[in-house]
Amino acid sequence: MHFTSEQNLDGGLTEREFTIGDISGIMWTPPAASSSAPVPLILMGQPGGIGMRRMYSRLAARARSAAAQGFAAISIEAPGAGGRTPLPGAAAARADLVRAISVGEEPGEEVIDRLILPLVDQAVPEWQTTLDEALALPEIGERTAFSGGVIAIGVRLAAIDSRIVAAGLFAGSYVPRTTMEEARRVTIPLHVLLQWDDEGNDRRMALDLFDAFGSTEKTLYANMGGHTGVPQFAGEDAARFFARHLGSVGGGECAASSPLVTQVSHLRRS
Repeated sequence: MHFTSEQNLDGGLTEREFTIGDISGIMWTPPAASSSAPVPLILMGQPGGIGMRRMYSRLAARARSAAAQGFAAISIEAPGAGGRTPLPGAAAARADLVRAISVGEEPGEEVIDRLILPLVDQAVPEWQTTLDEALALPEIGERTAFSGGVIAIGVRLAAIDSRIVAAGLFAGSYVPRTTMEEARRVTIPLHVLLQWDDEGNDRRMALDLFDAFGSTEKTLYANMGGHTGVPQFAGEDAARFFARHLGSVGGGECAASSPLVTQVSHLRRS
């Protein structure tokens, strides 16, 4: 992990940009993090195809929320996003998906597979490489969680990497058949957010995916409204979930007034 820049944000939160080969990302650490007091880490997923620069304000807000609990946070540029080379066939697959939705048709499994699987196949190894490097830092502890999307990425990571001890996932995206199968292998605690009227997404598929998870502790947190209508109080429940499973350190120096309330809604408003 090669750090390319470092700056101190309000409240002592440290933000460092880094590269790991072709992977680029940002890590945020709370002021309490040190080799004598390593902190848990939240891997912050983001919507596919948008890019970290456009998502920066939302990611930084989520990092501040994590820091208020005493957690570090990290995010990486998704394959095909930002300035990265587009994934082969992704544009055509997305156009096919949008075309089907616009005329009220159910997107075919083949279209979903073409759009999602190449992203998952590349993103998951990159997340694992990033986690290898992050956990080698003395200020980062062993307990790690995944937060956000793309849900198919979070599902595979949770299914294959035992270092992920809990996950907060955003439901509603179309998922391949293989994601449903992988969900049965997920046994860690889950907090799944679903907007009941999320336009352009498949509620039935989201419910089927939730049912498929093999976890004995899994919570579906559903609210009325569309994709951008996540209520601010939804973040409070997500914050309690991560504190319960990562162990709240309660640093607090970086906290604004009730900052954890914004953690979920900031990413969904994309």
